[in-house]
Amino acid sequence: MAAYILAIDQGTTSSRALLVRPDGSVAALAQEELPQHFPASGQVEQEAEDIFGTVLRCCRAVLDKTGAGASDIAAIGITNQRETTLVWERATGRAIHRAIVWQDRRTADLCARLEAEGHGTLVRARTGLVIDPYFSATKIGHILDAVPGARKRAERGELAFGTVDSFLLFRLTGGRVHATDATNASRTMLFDIHAGAWDDDLLALFDVPRAVLPEVRDCAAEFGTTDPAVFGAAVPVRGIAGDQQAAMVGQACFAPGMVKSTYGTGCFALLNTGATPVASNNRLLTTIAYQIDGRRTYALEGSIFVAGAAVQWLRDGLKIIAHARDCDPLASAADAGQDVILVPAFVGLGAPYWRPDVRGALFGLTRATGPAELARAALESVCFQTCDLIDAMRADWPGDDNDTVLRVDGGMVASDFTMQRLADLLGAPVDRPAEKETTVLGAAYLAGLTSGFFPPPDAFAAQWRLDRRFTPAMPDEARARRLSAWRAAVGSLLG
Repeated sequence: MAAYILAIDQGTTSSRALLVRPDGSVAALAQEELPQHFPASGQVEQEAEDIFGTVLRCCRAVLDKTGAGASDIAAIGITNQRETTLVWERATGRAIHRAIVWQDRRTADLCARLEAEGHGTLVRARTGLVIDPYFSATKIGHILDAVPGARKRAERGELAFGTVDSFLLFRLTGGRVHATDATNASRTMLFDIHAGAWDDDLLALFDVPRAVLPEVRDCAAEFGTTDPAVFGAAVPVRGIAGDQQAAMVGQACFAPGMVKSTYGTGCFALLNTGATPVASNNRLLTTIAYQIDGRRTYALEGSIFVAGAAVQWLRDGLKIIAHARDCDPLASAADAGQDVILVPAFVGLGAPYWRPDVRGALFGLTRATGPAELARAALESVCFQTCDLIDAMRADWPGDDNDTVLRVDGGMVASDFTMQRLADLLGAPVDRPAEKETTVLGAAYLAGLTSGFFPPPDAFAAQWRLDRRFTPAMPDEARARRLSAWRAAVGSLLG
């Protein structure tokens, strides 16, 4: 019996590979930073070869660390930064343009025009999404129009589009498999989440040739085998999910009503709504949570563009901390009498506002404001934005507010200050799991489920373990005052 699942986690700022044992523990991990490029204001790009190269080196590194070979791997699971868009040559696997990252806003004017023309109703009804440059559809059109001759080549079937998972799969399999899973397809603005198929009306609206699209499969499925040259022998790829959906699986949020929130570069909260897609009245997204055995499970999702990126701003932009870990003690030392509010709309505001035109601002500054108050404001901004999402979910999903328990994961959950403040401002418990690698665990689980390496969902959920529960401790009056200050700050920007 093979000893491991090889899980690939290709994120916005780094690529990682992990070898996961049958009990869900991690045997080895390798990580490499992924360069980002900012050619103009609001534009974010990555080199396709950097994406694949970092993934390949990380995979080989974990095999070297353990002395494992291809025969020791039961299957490969892939999870990825969603919406990031690549177009490549089928013949060579080479991208014709840098990857356009999910944060990129260059198609904001086009999205605004399409919304003004009244296409938002169709897009929302079919995809559960709002028209926004965040998603892949307008990025594909931009690449095909920006690269001379690309649109004609695409129509002839010479080019392929994919999100990062699809690109990695194509390259790992030596160009034999052009496929994606239902969760990544659901983030393109081209996929009917009710019919489970690419939509011709949307393809026409966004002027995307059907010939470039990948085949859509379950999250736990046979995705082909790697080229033997990659790891010395063929290894099956049996699981794919976008990073936020993978985290939902890794957090074992299989029951309707369960909520998880992942804190990485951005923050993404998903609420499981079961087999029924719930249309939001509060500008949340309706998306596919996972698809197993041909059965789709849906979720309400709220997307925040800046979470951990706010801490990166403190470090790299303001240079008031040397390391992310320095933020907690600095924020804890802030003057409680100052109500400094940061609205971190560096690339616009996501859910529930969807305002790509808004930019960030600081409120409540005084001569006494210093690094500690800015650090607290940055961490609190993540909590305030999460409160906006959970409030919208509570309005869309029937249930008792007192039943809300938020399962959290991602790099920021190591911050006790942030997690306690989150519980305080939510007025609800926040559960941090013992296993921090929930996104990778989700990808590994999907691949292992197909392989018989992991048990069915109910048994897997029973293995979930709590590290710490953060319970609200802030007085109601203080909570109300802080939330009111946040809403006033956001309102002044929206106005």
